[in-house]
Amino acid sequence: MWRPFAALLLLVVLFAAGTIASGVWAIAALLGFVPAHPVVLAFGLVALVLVGLGVFMSARGLHRLTAPLDDLIDAAGRIETGDYSARVAERGPRSVRSLARAFNQMSGRLEEADTRRRTFLADVAHELRSPLTVIQGQLEAIIDGVYPADERHLSPLIDQAKTLEHLVDDLRTVALAEAGSLALARESVDPGALIGESVAAFQGTADAAGVALHADVPPELPPIDVDSGRIRQVLSNLLGNALRHTPSGGAVTVAARVSSDQLSVEVRDTGSGIPPELLPTVFDRFVKAPGSPGSGLGLAIAKDLVEAHGGHVVAESTLGQGTTIRFGLPLRSV
Repeated sequence: MWRPFAALLLLVVLFAAGTIASGVWAIAALLGFVPAHPVVLAFGLVALVLVGLGVFMSARGLHRLTAPLDDLIDAAGRIETGDYSARVAERGPRSVRSLARAFNQMSGRLEEADTRRRTFLADVAHELRSPLTVIQGQLEAIIDGVYPADERHLSPLIDQAKTLEHLVDDLRTVALAEAGSLALARESVDPGALIGESVAAFQGTADAAGVALHADVPPELPPIDVDSGRIRQVLSNLLGNALRHTPSGGAVTVAARVSSDQLSVEVRDTGSGIPPELLPTVFDRFVKAPGSPGSGLGLAIAKDLVEAHGGHVVAESTLGQGTTIRFGLPLRSV
């Protein structure tokens, strides 16, 4: 394969050498150093003009190519130092413009990821600070003799320690989902029994809050191949949110239906609803309504767990009327 290319290169070199020689001969003839026929002289002048034009066009093309590459090199150096706001102008040949466009998209994703990381760390620090502050203040009061070390004053410490434990577990789940390392112990599960167990686990909480809690599940649902512990966690997060935002006298319903090749499960409540401006980001980490006592991780974790099973989750809500969180799971594992 190298022979045709070598021959072509040789022809280009010979043509360039001949053109340059003709141009030099024409200049020498004009200066009277050598004799030349007028036709040869005209040909030499034309060749000289072509050489000059070729050099000019080559220099211009080289500048069009090297200037955007210099911009890319400078921007890459800025990203190397941690400045993810670096962008480059999309100019030059089509291939260089495509490279610049890809570079800008990459730097934009890096900047977005860095912003999410910083926000995530700030939110984690905030969520950890609250229970730690309560524990520290209560312990200092007990040590100073302000409070006795009895059950009444030690119980809040246990509650805050459990809050920290749940938060750490949630953060671990979020980290595993973010890294794509969320392991699933799949098994054939009866979805009706799984939903019934989850509803029964929250029945006492619902009764204490004066909220009617029941399941609307048809008999003989087909089995699904899922990690029962993870799906139970999804239901727990959704039920906990629903009961937390449903006032006394309201109702929470867990319904399941089979459509096409998936199982659709929804948790409906008649609570306060989600503000419209918050609804598009309700599944983002640490997003919660003003005054909400939760950590803002429940719905985000539910979404991660459902998607890890190859499913999807959506939220519908009307402010003041209630919220429906619906997720679908494939009947066959993916």
